[in-house]
Amino acid sequence: MLKKFLYTLWITIFAVLLFFSVKNGSFLAFINSMENRTFDIRQSLIANSGARNHNKDIVIVAIDDGSYEYVLDNYGEWPLRRDAYAQMVNYIESQHPKMIVFDLMFVKSMKSGVQADNALINVFKKYNNVYTSMNLDNQQDDLRIPPQLPNLSITPYPNTTNTIEYSNCRVILQGILDATSNIGMINVSRSDDGVLRKMPLYLKYQDKYYPQLGYRVGLDYSNGNLKNIHPDEEASVILNWYGPSGTFEHIPMYKVLKASEGKKQLNYNFKNKVVYFGATAASLFDIKTVPVDKVYPGVEVQATYLNNLIDGSLIKKCSEPINVLAGLILALITVIFVLRIQSMPVAFGLSMTTSAFYVVLAYELMRYKNYWIKIVSPLSFALFAFIIAVIIKYLIKSRDFDAQYKLATTDGLTELYNHRYFQEQMQRYVSHSMRYETPFSLIIIDIDFFKKFNDNYGHQSGDAVLRQVAMTLKKNVRTTDIVCRYGGEEMSIILPNTKQEEAIAIAQKLCSMVASKKMKLSNGRESNVTISLGVSTFGDEDGKTPAKIIESADQRLYHAKENGRNRVN
Repeated sequence: MLKKFLYTLWITIFAVLLFFSVKNGSFLAFINSMENRTFDIRQSLIANSGARNHNKDIVIVAIDDGSYEYVLDNYGEWPLRRDAYAQMVNYIESQHPKMIVFDLMFVKSMKSGVQADNALINVFKKYNNVYTSMNLDNQQDDLRIPPQLPNLSITPYPNTTNTIEYSNCRVILQGILDATSNIGMINVSRSDDGVLRKMPLYLKYQDKYYPQLGYRVGLDYSNGNLKNIHPDEEASVILNWYGPSGTFEHIPMYKVLKASEGKKQLNYNFKNKVVYFGATAASLFDIKTVPVDKVYPGVEVQATYLNNLIDGSLIKKCSEPINVLAGLILALITVIFVLRIQSMPVAFGLSMTTSAFYVVLAYELMRYKNYWIKIVSPLSFALFAFIIAVIIKYLIKSRDFDAQYKLATTDGLTELYNHRYFQEQMQRYVSHSMRYETPFSLIIIDIDFFKKFNDNYGHQSGDAVLRQVAMTLKKNVRTTDIVCRYGGEEMSIILPNTKQEEAIAIAQKLCSMVASKKMKLSNGRESNVTISLGVSTFGDEDGKTPAKIIESADQRLYHAKENGRNRVN
């Protein structure tokens, strides 16, 4: 009974803790952070395995440390003059690239001259495949009055009800805004842990939706026919990474600049390439942390984004019902293993194998199908199910053990302890008394003239009398006393911590109680019966072994019968 209470209490406490944990926002945030971590691990493993190939036609003209040094040494300042960018664009356009994309913001600068700015503006007027970027922010109105933007907006996806919204914008050169609509925003979406896993398709500003740079380029690249786009309610999509920093081909910008200046020939053909200009030097502060690398240039994020869009490999996050279903299936399998398999190590091993199989399945789904099915919450379901199932299993085993123990130690007719249990307890109390020098006594009881009673009233009535005598004995002794059926019509009572005088008093009381009780017989009649009792006590007189103590009580029972029955000796 105590075991059942403790197990039930444990389950209740566990359920309460689980309930409050689920309701606690920090707990859910922890689960989400762990889930993001499993996503990062999967992405890293897939990227390092070489299973996913990037588009070789996307290349990066990298403003790396060498290019930064070249600009400072030859132009005397950073940022580079705008006409130098125009010069490089003209050089690359001579080889017929598919697109040129600047992951750079050409904002108004005191260092840039009007002539240099106009040279860059003319490039955007001349070529319709050149793209540049702009940034939305939330600066205060007293710093910068929110500008009105030209018609760069797009139609949003349905169900993107929580699109990221900004209140201000840092505009680029007005001449570029007037010359082209090939402009996209370069805002990114970082998770709470600072890792960039998602990118917005578009952003909201002044009740209009402006595309992210990669999305703008992707739409034009595919003529508006992008596939497998599954934005969340923020209009963001999850990127699928091809490898660590340097996965895309990098061409140092200083080499392109030298070639455009005619100083040194560049042995590279830009034909049909998508050419990104962007900073990769850490000193230029456009470095991100992504699932596959802690230091990842922003321009490579843009290249990855475009690559995902044109090959339809954006990650699709499984819906919550599917994740919950996966958790329930794992939990059900775990419960079946625990409850059906006798060996706990085997059940545990199979449960772990099933969980490992699920982890491998989740990895393969991401690798081959670009599906992100959760790992942490389904495995948590399985873990909780395992704990509960183990508790239930041991509750059931405890109940079965109690039932079997009762069958093994209880007399079926009288529901008293049987002779085997009596012998075990006698040995126990003898050992206890010898060790601690404490007394205990034994009463052996016999129903008087019971054979004659059976002959007169029948065995069913005899059985009824045995049950009623047994119940009378149990009700009129202490809870610590052990009442047993000794055999036939004989019963016994072990009295712990009881001296002889006290034991005789108890025996006399029982003798009187039985004699005064009307016994109901099987045929509806009533009859009185009497009992004779023999008392012995652990000690020198009656013995210090179970056999001696029983023999002493049995002899005294014999004397009680010889002296007229219905008495104590």
